[in-house]
Amino acid sequence: MERGGCPPRSFPVMKIALDAMGGDHAPGVNLEGARDFLAQNPGVTELLLTGPTARLTTAAQAAGLTDPRVRLIEAPEVVGMEESGAKALRRKKNSSISVAADLVKQGEADALVSAGNTGAAVAAATVKLRLLKGIQRAGIASPMPNEFGVCNLLDAGANPEAKPAHLVAYAIMGSVYAREVLKVSNPKVGIMSNGEEEEKGTAFTKETLILLKELVKSGNAPFTLRGNVEGHDLFQTPLDVCLCDGFTGNIVLKSCEATAKAMSKWLKEEFKKNPIRMTGALLGKGAFQAVKDRTNYESYGGSPLLGVNGVVIIAHGGSSAVAIKNALKMAAEALKHEVNPKIEEAIAKVPISTGPAIPASLA
Repeated sequence: MERGGCPPRSFPVMKIALDAMGGDHAPGVNLEGARDFLAQNPGVTELLLTGPTARLTTAAQAAGLTDPRVRLIEAPEVVGMEESGAKALRRKKNSSISVAADLVKQGEADALVSAGNTGAAVAAATVKLRLLKGIQRAGIASPMPNEFGVCNLLDAGANPEAKPAHLVAYAIMGSVYAREVLKVSNPKVGIMSNGEEEEKGTAFTKETLILLKELVKSGNAPFTLRGNVEGHDLFQTPLDVCLCDGFTGNIVLKSCEATAKAMSKWLKEEFKKNPIRMTGALLGKGAFQAVKDRTNYESYGGSPLLGVNGVVIIAHGGSSAVAIKNALKMAAEALKHEVNPKIEEAIAKVPISTGPAIPASLA
């Protein structure tokens, strides 16, 4: 099957396609985010917005988006958040996410950002852009704030039925991303398990650990292996990449998001119960805001889909304008640091055979 490598880029030319109809609050917040992003990034050459152009024109006027670098691309169909991604990709060939992926495939855009249906975004990127040479499955690297910086949970939902060899590739891709974009000199990688001891875990995690230890022994690992890690290590341990299958990763991610929201709500309720607590809350307002900013997904914008032959950033379905702005910024950073060629270079040192390049459900 046809695969990577990465076409040469000509920078500082930088064109980004935004799925303007993706997300719970589209297209309004997407265009507001685009407006703010362009205002802060004069080096971006062009921003291509996909969706029904008549509706986007009205929304752009409402958002005050008048930047001449914006180009509207007609895409009359929209994939709903509740639809099956793979089926929608086949049925709605002119959807905003499909057209945006086509722009990257055709070289009219260098990167794609979408806050829409995650399954559709993964399917469109995998089928249309194909995978980098040596990669068998793409993975979503979702940033999780911890005491030492950011830990990328990989995979956070692209590949629910992963094989151990897929996680080896995730370890390499996540480490390259951490080194090149996040500027981590020696990325540390762990495997999500139910205990740190090597005998803990499932057959899947045990085989993954064996393969990673072999890679480290070969001298071709671009990371330091911490072995098995537990849930608390996401926040309390120097860890840059936490490996898991997409099923586990998505549950962990959504559980953490829900916990953060619940804690915020509970604190507000408790503070409002009497004037003394309200006074304390006002005195600590700055600290509370700092913690909120640190844990808020809007601060990170989105999650890179690593392994596809192009830069793809998947933003949260409930993204605000701030989150969209930061997702676009993340795409620009990935382009600037040319992550994909460096992933291919690292993967070339470790031949990985894990079956067909494209899942049967997407082929």
